[in-house]
Amino acid sequence: MEGIADYAFVRSLGSGHFGECFVARTPPRIQVDAEYVAVKVFENTGQEAFRRAVRELRAIAAVSSPYLTAMYDAGHQAGTFYYSMEYVPGGSLRSPAIGMDQHAEYIALTRAAQAAQAVHDAGLVHQDVRPGNVMLVSDETGPAATLTSAKLADFGLMQILAPGMAVPGSGDTRSLEFGDPALVNGEEPTPASDVWSLGATLHWAAAGTGLYGELPADPLEALRIVTGKPPEISPALPPEVAELVRACIAENPADRPTAEQVAGRLAALAASYEAHSSESGLA
Repeated sequence: MEGIADYAFVRSLGSGHFGECFVARTPPRIQVDAEYVAVKVFENTGQEAFRRAVRELRAIAAVSSPYLTAMYDAGHQAGTFYYSMEYVPGGSLRSPAIGMDQHAEYIALTRAAQAAQAVHDAGLVHQDVRPGNVMLVSDETGPAATLTSAKLADFGLMQILAPGMAVPGSGDTRSLEFGDPALVNGEEPTPASDVWSLGATLHWAAAGTGLYGELPADPLEALRIVTGKPPEISPALPPEVAELVRACIAENPADRPTAEQVAGRLAALAASYEAHSSESGLA
């Protein structure tokens, strides 16, 4: 696909969740000071699904947070739904285009949790918190570039485009492990389910592995593992990190912290890591 509407695609950023994301040149009518935007494309969507998605995107665009990617535009062309949003060239926590260490990971996750809280304060649920949606902000790219902030991107619109049919993470087993098992079992998404995903994302970033180990590529087999095996916290995690992950994935959603509380504890982890590095002469 070379483009859609007046968006000229430059390259693909990857596919999953039944859609594909592209870097595109910013059309003149999108009055933002940026050469490029990100465009997400979903094929085989009808007018009713398009109307549902636009309503959701309008609600998302009204959420005020410097840690959410900005939404710009949406449209429907020949059965294909698309929307454009802010392009963040620093990559993601899953695939960084800048240098990252544990301190930067804690900061990035702090910003993601703050964004999730802003979403919750607006009465919404993100539904797709995972490493690939924690976008890294930097003044430049490359191994020598450093993190300046982070933004949470790409809301779980498949639940809007095909209600009752989309399993969180379906079509991408790497995403399945970050979804609250309650959602996989058909329960409604809540702020607590986003907190579960924050905990799973923190575990992946800190341990280098998911709560279910290495999932197989086959979606049905991966689903069987996620629904039949309890999540396991890596013994290699520092105690304070393991404690936060454990709180986030508590079986009873009422026992989980809020996203704001998660952000506070992540900020404390970042500060502790930075102080320890300074004392060790590593900073």
